[in-house]
Amino acid sequence: MIANKTIVLTGSNGGIGSEIAKKLAEEGATLVLVGLDKDDLEQQLKSLTGSHHAIPADISMEQGRQAIFDYCDSLANGIDMLINNAGIGQFSLFSETSSELIAKIIGINLTSTMLLTQALLPLLQHRSEANIVNMGSIFGSIGFPASTVYCASKFGIKGFSEALSRELADTSVSVSYFAPRATKTAINSVQVEKMNDELGTKMDSPEQVASAFVDFLKKRQSRFYMGWPEKLFVRINSILPSIVDKSIIKQLPIIKRYL
Repeated sequence: MIANKTIVLTGSNGGIGSEIAKKLAEEGATLVLVGLDKDDLEQQLKSLTGSHHAIPADISMEQGRQAIFDYCDSLANGIDMLINNAGIGQFSLFSETSSELIAKIIGINLTSTMLLTQALLPLLQHRSEANIVNMGSIFGSIGFPASTVYCASKFGIKGFSEALSRELADTSVSVSYFAPRATKTAINSVQVEKMNDELGTKMDSPEQVASAFVDFLKKRQSRFYMGWPEKLFVRINSILPSIVDKSIIKQLPIIKRYL
């Protein structure tokens, strides 16, 4: 599933992305690393086991997505997997979130992911077996105050993954969805970490997320929600959301205090 596969990884030098890259390289994959900063990507290449590729490109721009396609199309062995990991976070009241930031979050987390997937799909369809893996979030199943736009983007990724998986069910391309819970990365501010501490919200390390992610790939699972009791809350929210409403409303004063 991983060894000898050529895997495109967006957001490769972020907190979770860099750890996923290490794990995949250790498993024998050939990586096509996608990130914004050329120098960071070159340093990342030097740190990984094996021989890999890097493309400095902005997935939110048409020219960036075209550069990724052109590079992947030039590879002699093609590509076997696309991991859509790039994304940005949010911690603000919706009423105080600028229109520019709303557009940026939806653009990078959702729209760009869909457009890059669409661009690379023809290359993946040339393989006898290929995979698209979308990085979601527990917030893609549970709406949380002060993360309204981020939640919307991740709800969108979840729906996109489910619909595309069913659309491609009669092809060689599978689509899967992986949803971490809160993670200790730079995407979270100090205020968010303090809030999570007070709320008793567990936060995984990027290394823990990467290990779970690689295990998820090996098991060929179609969906995975990381963490307990978060998995339970996802299930409850889908059946009896009013129960989750009451629980989160009790937390609202604490959440607003950290904004």
